[in-house]
Amino acid sequence: MKIIRELLVPLTLATAIAAPAAAEIAIIVNPQNPATRMFASQAAQFFIGGSTLFSPIEHAEGAPIRAEFYKKVLDKEPGQVKAVWSKLTFTGKAKPPPELKSAAEIKKAVAQNVNAIGYIEKSEVDDTVKVVAIVP
Repeated sequence: MKIIRELLVPLTLATAIAAPAAAEIAIIVNPQNPATRMFASQAAQFFIGGSTLFSPIEHAEGAPIRAEFYKKVLDKEPGQVKAVWSKLTFTGKAKPPPELKSAAEIKKAVAQNVNAIGYIEKSEVDDTVKVVAIVP
């Protein structure tokens, strides 16, 4: 038992040190948009084609924040979301959101379109966008 404890303590510490802390995600809209607050579940609908009230702006495929957003907000893996958009595109019901490479590009796109919605790390928020939800 002592040997197991001696092995587990360093392993637990190494795992805690190696695991990056998840950042809070801010769901953002244009400051001119009348929306002030929304639940993450409401925002999720825009990112899987369930509503056209907002135009989603997406992070590039493979971006860590994209996978984290999908897991926390959509409760889906990236492959599942891709499948949803493939079906919507194939049936002609919707087009997938544009993909941008950085938080700065997403903020700029959201700031230029009153109907846009996006997500970035909370630490990236500035006065060019309005936060409608925070996802821990």
